[in-house]
Amino acid sequence: MSGEESPPTRAGFVVSKAVGGAVVRTAVKRKLRHLMRERLARLPEGSLVVVRALPPAGDADHAQLARDLDAALERLLGGGAR
Repeated sequence: MSGEESPPTRAGFVVSKAVGGAVVRTAVKRKLRHLMRERLARLPEGSLVVVRALPPAGDADHAQLARDLDAALERLLGGGAR
């Protein structure tokens, strides 16, 4: 299969009503999309990642979401303790 490109790395987000109302959930998704866009290169080509926002994400600021996402990706990629 030479010449074929691997599929792009993709991320999906699950933000339930437990996180907050529609406005809060949309804001969390937008922040996570922005943060993940900067981190996609760290993942192997063709990766599919699903990020599930827990209820405290609704009150978290951008920096806290970034720290939490970095910690989760570190665990995913095998660099952190579980």
